[in-house]
Amino acid sequence: MVRVSDFLPSTQPWLSRHLLRDEGEVVVDEVRHHWAAYLRPIAEGLLALTLLLASGVVWIEVAWVPVLAGFVAAGHAVWLGLAAHRDRFVITNMRVFRVHGVLTRNLATMPLSRILDITVRRPLLGRILGYGHFAFESAARGQGVRDVRYVGRPLERDLAIQRVVQRAGLRGSRVN
Repeated sequence: MVRVSDFLPSTQPWLSRHLLRDEGEVVVDEVRHHWAAYLRPIAEGLLALTLLLASGVVWIEVAWVPVLAGFVAAGHAVWLGLAAHRDRFVITNMRVFRVHGVLTRNLATMPLSRILDITVRRPLLGRILGYGHFAFESAARGQGVRDVRYVGRPLERDLAIQRVVQRAGLRGSRVN
């Protein structure tokens, strides 16, 4: 039996708009990107800073080139950082869904009953830093939730999904 007290409340109020509260849907886990997902935006931000500083030591006639490149790199770094920050993967007692997008918000949903297989990929750097990537398989061809990248504590999250599926009675009990 699924108890509401077993589930954690959503930390983002805007996520509650996507829940089927009338049906008793509650958030089990809200997954934000692991901090490693921000390494590329940070690197691009440092590149932008370097280019802006370099514009002070080049000839004045060509100083606009590193300034322009620095602003482009800074804008791209901010965009990547915002995209990673606004990307959420949510596990509920009824489904998994992903909300992402900076200017446009995209929502992809998969009911727990449609999940056939979950593959957890943990690259070497992911094992060292504690993140992994999920790949969901379902019976549907064009599924919305397919790959979820930079998931912190991926093995714990996989077990949480397996537990919810088991508690919902969507899989048979294991016999030893």
